[in-house]
Amino acid sequence: MNMQFSELARAVAADRHVSPEEILSLRRLGWGDGLITREEAEAIFAINHEIDDPDREWVDFFVEALTEFVLNGTEPKHMCDAEEADWLIAQLDADGQLETMAELELMVRVVERAQNVPEALKTYTLHQIQEAVLSGTGPTRCGGELSATHISTAECRLLRRVIFASGGYGPAAVTRHDAEMLFRIKDATLGHANALEWGPLFVDGIANYLKGFGFKNAQISHGRMKELEAFMNDNRANVGRFMGAMVREMPQAQNHFGKIFGRKQGSGSPDYTAQAASGELVTGDEKAWLDSMIEADGELDVLERELLDRLKSED
Repeated sequence: MNMQFSELARAVAADRHVSPEEILSLRRLGWGDGLITREEAEAIFAINHEIDDPDREWVDFFVEALTEFVLNGTEPKHMCDAEEADWLIAQLDADGQLETMAELELMVRVVERAQNVPEALKTYTLHQIQEAVLSGTGPTRCGGELSATHISTAECRLLRRVIFASGGYGPAAVTRHDAEMLFRIKDATLGHANALEWGPLFVDGIANYLKGFGFKNAQISHGRMKELEAFMNDNRANVGRFMGAMVREMPQAQNHFGKIFGRKQGSGSPDYTAQAASGELVTGDEKAWLDSMIEADGELDVLERELLDRLKSED
């Protein structure tokens, strides 16, 4: 961390206020060498813990800078490894709770933008989002309020972003982890003046889990991504020449490559239509799970009835 950045960070923390001019200076100094260092990232977190009035301009800088550090500070890009996840969780837990809109938006943005994140960060994120929805108060980054007495429109938008996040448990698909979170929130808020968006979100989310379709290998692990990038970097210059020479020297290879690269999906290839169709079927295990979730509180509430009606109508 350069001296100017350090001095500016201390000055901002001292008066517990950050001006637009100071944010601009932090932005210029932080990206002056093209990257955010860990020392600078920790200084930005320290400022966030100290300031009394984190407005939207600060939240934008905070989220942008720290997302850049976590996802692009090391190779491979757009990935978060175990060490980075542990560091992020420690920073978010430094004051004992996730309490600012900046921290909330950062956590969601990292999981939303990442190709994949470690299991520990996925678990942490789901727990913190659940707590924010059930007990959080105050404005969110994208407008609207967190409410401790009901589920607001802003909270519905937040939940939707998390359960469909690319770096979460199932990119663009609701998983059992997400579905169980939706059930816990539903049980805790029954009878409250919830936003109109909550009912459709709950029903859509659980139905997506039970009848949706997702690729088992949609996410690549951090370690596997590093292996693939290392292979491509080592062979990028050689693969093209090798393939070209092979075709020139072996006329029969042209027909061979045509068969390989131009062939239709064969019997050994994944049949995605069949996989999608099988996803539409509620399995015995899924039905047992649903029964246990509905029977947990001993009654069939209005949202559960709407869910069952949806599932029946789609059979």
